Amino acid sequence: MIGSNTTEAHPVLALRIKKAVRNGATLVVADPRKIWLTKLAKRHLQLRPGTDVWLLNAMMHTILTEGLQDEDFIRDHTEDFDAVREVVMRYTPEEAEKVTGVPAEAIRATAREYASERHAGIFYTLGITEHACGVDNIWSLANLVLMTGHLGYESTGLNALRGQNNVQGLNDSGANPTYLPGYQSVDDPEIRAKFASVWGGEVPATPGYRLDQMISGLHDGRIKALYLIGENPAQTEPNVHHVEEGLGNLEFLISQDLFLNETSRDHANVVFPASSFAEKDGTFTNTERRVNLVRTAVPPPGNARVDREIVIAMAKALGADWPEYPDAESVWNELAGLAPNWAGITYARLEQEGIQWPCVDSDDPGTPFLHAPRPARPNGRGKFFPVEWQPPIEQPDSEYPLVLSTGRTLYHYNSATMTMREAGILDKQEDPFFEISPEDASNLGLADGDWARLVSRRGELEARAQIGDRVYPGLVWMALHFAQARVNWLTHDVGDPLIGTPEYKVSAVRVERVPA
Repeated sequence: MIGSNTTEAHPVLALRIKKAVRNGATLVVADPRKIWLTKLAKRHLQLRPGTDVWLLNAMMHTILTEGLQDEDFIRDHTEDFDAVREVVMRYTPEEAEKVTGVPAEAIRATAREYASERHAGIFYTLGITEHACGVDNIWSLANLVLMTGHLGYESTGLNALRGQNNVQGLNDSGANPTYLPGYQSVDDPEIRAKFASVWGGEVPATPGYRLDQMISGLHDGRIKALYLIGENPAQTEPNVHHVEEGLGNLEFLISQDLFLNETSRDHANVVFPASSFAEKDGTFTNTERRVNLVRTAVPPPGNARVDREIVIAMAKALGADWPEYPDAESVWNELAGLAPNWAGITYARLEQEGIQWPCVDSDDPGTPFLHAPRPARPNGRGKFFPVEWQPPIEQPDSEYPLVLSTGRTLYHYNSATMTMREAGILDKQEDPFFEISPEDASNLGLADGDWARLVSRRGELEARAQIGDRVYPGLVWMALHFAQARVNWLTHDVGDPLIGTPEYKVSAVRVERVPA
């Protein structure tokens, strides 16, 4: 388990992990903090934020020097292995200990255990991806999986725990600037023609903007208007002061959401009241690609409407000649008709059980293991990709001597527009807080519960100090949930050069006492 505070961010899955450990599974946690799962883990690799590539390359170094790699799998199912071998042989566990802070013998022991156990899986989430080297981190994990052959059968693989519910389904259905629904490339003229024939309009040949490009477009005039559906960038995007300045440049902003939030309250011209998952039909797709039906439990309250109805009404008001799409099933049928990997999934089948895509026709039972070796598999070899470590963008210095990392807590969800409304939850967690080590708190004269000021190059906030051993000296941690003390006032907005994901996990700050 690497870069995932599972019990708080994915508590249902965490119950499965706890059960597996009780049944004899070995758990190793790699995380800068002592998260709850470290109590169950055989070993906690408490690495410094942003040093994942060093840790993973050193594990692969151990596997290769001790001959633990799966040579048959590498030969039959992969390519470019030698390029990775050449790189990781320079990353010794002893040197990794100097960079990561993880003892060399702990790195070796974990590498041996992972390589030697047939049923060994890797689980990760935003602690891996929310770095300026996020893609490098994923490539490194993929190299480790391919090197050991832990792919294509039960209890193995590289398992991404999505940051929000149904992110998988959202991507599958086309919420991506590069792909049309079903991961079909927008730069393929045959694909565009197929969609145009059904949609009755020309499909643009160029990719759209990523989120980070949209934010920069608020400042250079490329973006004049925004239509936000379930988004609150005035709290959740990094360097929020800069984001809000950009939102102020807009000519028009629509917010479609369940409740008012910082963006809709301060910046929206129009708010469309939308519906929750309990108030509409549709499908959810989980992290194993299993599509399940969701049915309406209660009607939308007041003037709220189902998202599908709002989007269709908006399109028609703008002059688009869209079909009626009378229900969620009609939308699904269009998706399945255009995306081959979903062609065999129908609502009638989903009424009986969830189905894992790819599912190409009505006789296909679905695909339990996406990367199982198959003779007819196009481009069927896993590609190794050598990765060199790149340090985090912002390093601590004399003015900002501490590293700030961010995340979530059990009691709140993302920008907390739902959870901050509930008295029972607020009894558990209302005031903004940050975690700090006893050593750093003592040096600053802070007692547990004292208010303190966190300052970065971009902004400042006040929160209560929560002193404990969950973080090591030099690291502070804070959740993103608190609108009155938005941690993204502090974070920087430099992201991964390939996909733009911001480096939420490493920013330089200082902590100051606040007079009583």
